Amino acid sequence: MKKFYFGACILCTVLGLSGQEILWQKDIKSSTQDFLSQITTTIDQQYLISGSSIQSDKLQAGGNKQNNGYDFHFIKLNQQGEQVWEKYFSGANHDYLSASVATQDGGFLVSGTSYSGKGLDKKEESKGGSDIWLIRLNEFGDELWQKTLGSTSDEEARSVIQTTDLGFFVAGNRQSSLREPQGTIDYGSKDVLIVKLDKNGKELSQSILGGKGLDEVEKMIPTKDGGALLGIYSRSNIGGSKKTENFGEGDYWVIKLSKDGKVEWEKNFGGKGDDHIRTLALTSTGFLIGGESRI
Repeated sequence: MKKFYFGACILCTVLGLSGQEILWQKDIKSSTQDFLSQITTTIDQQYLISGSSIQSDKLQAGGNKQNNGYDFHFIKLNQQGEQVWEKYFSGANHDYLSASVATQDGGFLVSGTSYSGKGLDKKEESKGGSDIWLIRLNEFGDELWQKTLGSTSDEEARSVIQTTDLGFFVAGNRQSSLREPQGTIDYGSKDVLIVKLDKNGKELSQSILGGKGLDEVEKMIPTKDGGALLGIYSRSNIGGSKKTENFGEGDYWVIKLSKDGKVEWEKNFGGKGDDHIRTLALTSTGFLIGGESRI
């Protein structure tokens, strides 16, 4: 039974009318399980469709390198919705794509959670548990470089952005684990991992953010000064690196990072119930924060 990998349509607003005109739509079909993660617009107004897929028997028979689990899956479409190229990147175990960003040179940086060690397309050994797997692609989907970030704990990838200096911020979550060596920073049951990389993938800084409870990064956006704004779902009170008290069960914890990855300021927003942050947006004078609230 075939399943749809994704359905996409481009809408154009018609002046004087309240509806939209569909310029094109496209269904990409698969005989396996597939999950869409993101649609990224390129600088030339094309589209990168990214997600996770189990490759079909047909691809296996064709000699494509693959495993028996999920792989990173990318399809690039032009402005008319026609496929330009399709790529898979495989480790020996499950690898789940989480986020992608279009780069200023027309390529991409993609980020996912990997349970794979070195082998197939993965060039670095696992750090332990699950790791963050980054791959830099050019406009044709060819690999420029890749990097594995992690520790003996379990890391999960959440977001990646390009900064004004053409470097990158990578955001993820780290689960507290008894496997960690002495001296490893752990504030609560789950903390936020932030890594700054230059354009060639060299690590410039790494920091752990969190209180004594559970903290999960949900969203990250670039700021005009080369830094980043983090949106974190927090169930932590003051403690660890957290300087602001929670109002209720879960709050919005918003952190502004400098271009060097240092915390410039932090704010907590919430009511007495559980409030779950979902998105951030940059405006001409500040930021918009959105999410769910249970009063």
